[in-house]
Amino acid sequence: MHYELCIRQMNFTQILSSALVLLSIIDIVGSVPIIMDLRSKGREVNAWKATIYSAILMVGFYYGGYWILEIFNCNIQSFAAAGGFLMFLMALEMILDVEIFKNNTPGGGATLVPMVFPLIAGAGVLTTLISLKAMYADVNILIGLAINMIWVFIVIKATDKVKNLLGEGGIFFLRKFFGIILLAMSVKMMSENLAKLF
Repeated sequence: MHYELCIRQMNFTQILSSALVLLSIIDIVGSVPIIMDLRSKGREVNAWKATIYSAILMVGFYYGGYWILEIFNCNIQSFAAAGGFLMFLMALEMILDVEIFKNNTPGGGATLVPMVFPLIAGAGVLTTLISLKAMYADVNILIGLAINMIWVFIVIKATDKVKNLLGEGGIFFLRKFFGIILLAMSVKMMSENLAKLF
């Protein structure tokens, strides 16, 4: 019965939208220079572990985040509007090349820190997952997340090839392009959820 409900709720537009939003925020291609720098310093980045740990963290927060909100008496629309604002600021970072969020990550293993958190499953991604929950069916968001995890694995596994293929200009273009998509989605997310609140 639950399986049949999931099939009925599947929507290509929602899957594509979720995948693109998460792709914009995770921005694993934009992290290629960071991955290369870590490896050049002898800090191994395990593609399998980074992907699996990130997926576990994101799915766990996706289902447990709502419960956490209940504890603090905060509804999903308020959190989604706040998440939209956070996405708006992240989009400005990508488009304008400014640093709004400071990265003060402590040292440690490269796979967990900084790869899994904050580069892949950072605060922005976790916030966005909860925000998307207010807009789309679970099955569509999770498929969009799975698509991103496959992409994350491929990019980490083939970091050198990706950088050589895209070049500095290609990475720059993708960052700007997805920054604009993220900006548009953040405005939509804020407006829809603020309308529900007021």
